[in-house]
Amino acid sequence: MIPAAPTSLQQPPHARWQTLWREAIRDPRELLTLLGLNAIASSISEAAARQFPLRVPRGFVARMRPGDPHDPLLRQVLPVLDEDRVAPGFGLDAVGDIAARRGSGVIHKYNGRALLIATGSCAVHCRYCFRRHYPYAEDSAAANGWRDAVALIAADPSIHEVILSGGDPLSLADHKLAELSDALRGLPHLRRLRLHTRLPVVLPERVDAGLLAWLEQLPWPVTVVIHANHAREFDPTVDAAMARLRRAGTTLLNQAVLLRGVNDDVETLADLCERGFAAGVLPYYLHQLDRVAGAAHFEVEDATALALHAALHARLPGYLVPRLVREIPGQPGKTPLGKF
Repeated sequence: MIPAAPTSLQQPPHARWQTLWREAIRDPRELLTLLGLNAIASSISEAAARQFPLRVPRGFVARMRPGDPHDPLLRQVLPVLDEDRVAPGFGLDAVGDIAARRGSGVIHKYNGRALLIATGSCAVHCRYCFRRHYPYAEDSAAANGWRDAVALIAADPSIHEVILSGGDPLSLADHKLAELSDALRGLPHLRRLRLHTRLPVVLPERVDAGLLAWLEQLPWPVTVVIHANHAREFDPTVDAAMARLRRAGTTLLNQAVLLRGVNDDVETLADLCERGFAAGVLPYYLHQLDRVAGAAHFEVEDATALALHAALHARLPGYLVPRLVREIPGQPGKTPLGKF
């Protein structure tokens, strides 16, 4: 039996997402104390915690198993000594974002799509984040009321889709999102809007009436790409958030990262795909790790990744199997791995 979450992790009914955000855990030792794991405090990296501070909402912590130092959700957020290891081939800009910057928080890598760095904020700091070293302070599309970013997109009629990323775009207040969508409405070449967000998983309260009202009035088809790596990241609160997003007319996809010690076995991957689909989310991508400095301990060898993906393909119907991909700087899209 999994022990009940400590009282300090139980969410008050109808709490606003901003309040829950402010109450997120930021001290690694507090996190370990809440989980009954003080014995592993010596594994915390003080240097990593300073460079990329812990942040995790209490509702997400409540899904972790107390007393389990190998909990796959804990592993994703706890700054550990492995992050201090210098690994060949791991750098500050793992996916070539800097070379693809067009100014004003606009990244243009792929034909027909432009990505906006909407904000550097996120409700959770994932230790494998490929933008953990990104210079957000000097590059935000929200600066100047989005004017410069929108002007760049307006000047390129080949851009048919805008992708909101970050950080996490749902970190922004509803009025800031509306400010952007109002500015984009006048672009005749824009056909689609996409949001890449982890908030509906780690802070499902963010999917509130204000956000839904904004989504429902948008003039374009909207795809919400969530990010979950393990089936236990879903719970009834996340299911309810996904249902609300679907009722608002969005298409829901999930992208996961293949992570050693988190989901690097076929049972776990299959459970993730099945559990996401039960919540109304289709598997989209299974990423090989972006080789960002500090994340080498999460890497899974390509041969293992390919074997896992083949086993997943043999086990599940095709629509439940995400594409195994790697992002290679300079390529025209994500690079598929294997034959599926």
